[in-house]
Amino acid sequence: MKKIISLFFLLFLYNLSFSQELLATVQVNSQQLGGSNQQAYKALEKSLRDFINNTSWTGKKLQNFEKIKCGFSIVISEKVDNKYKGTIVIQAVRPVYNTTYESPLINLQDQRFGFEYVENENLIFNERQFSGKNLIDVISFYVYVILGYDADSFQSMGGTQWFSKAQQIAQNSQNRNYEGWDVVKEPRSRSLLINEIINPNWSQLRATMYTYHRAGLDNLFNQDQTSAKKVIFDALMQLKMYENSFQQAYYFNLFMDNKSDEIFNVFNSGNNGGIIIGDLKQLMTTLSPKNTENKWSKWK
Repeated sequence: MKKIISLFFLLFLYNLSFSQELLATVQVNSQQLGGSNQQAYKALEKSLRDFINNTSWTGKKLQNFEKIKCGFSIVISEKVDNKYKGTIVIQAVRPVYNTTYESPLINLQDQRFGFEYVENENLIFNERQFSGKNLIDVISFYVYVILGYDADSFQSMGGTQWFSKAQQIAQNSQNRNYEGWDVVKEPRSRSLLINEIINPNWSQLRATMYTYHRAGLDNLFNQDQTSAKKVIFDALMQLKMYENSFQQAYYFNLFMDNKSDEIFNVFNSGNNGGIIIGDLKQLMTTLSPKNTENKWSKWK
């Protein structure tokens, strides 16, 4: 009996020490292909879900409530034998302190997703050895991007080590005849995104990510919101330095796309203390002009 208890205790410690970091949902949609054989796509869903949620990406010990909620949605548009093409949507959210609200970290659509997959194939990530399998490489790349975004929101430049791993995957994937990695010929490619994130020219945006979330949103639901709103206002106003360079910047425009609803709602209450909302309205109109009519012009 003691041996059984000891064995159970060892297994518990083993599982605890290798607890994973993501709480991911995975959806695979094959409706564009027609047909009734869904077994392979359900197998792909399960393989990816297990791969993402059961791989120890950072080695950190996390409880369920600490894991990053994220989603991977794949729409398959082409299939030839074991080769697939389609679109993948990546989403992740961050909890806001002392609330049930979840702030969007990233929401992007990657339309250049091609891969090979054999039903019930075992998906394994080894950071010391390049896999050469685009399915593993794309998913692993976005996992580390999510980890980087999340870490940046809790600690200034906290995501650097995870972004560096994503960049290494992108560099290894160059010139392997899969779409979505080319930094020159493909706009909004994976390589372009991670290179911009790592580039010191965009370090202010990363600094804003931290201040906006940790010092701003995490304190916004106190009884007095004035100071938290002022922090968010000041953090956003720091982005003025990009008003002449943001147009073709994937990382920056992704931030504005992901955060525009939230930014609008924060300052739409009319209770903005001593904030000069006109200054922020003018900046947001410059940085995200497509939202002027339905958002920024409505601020009072």
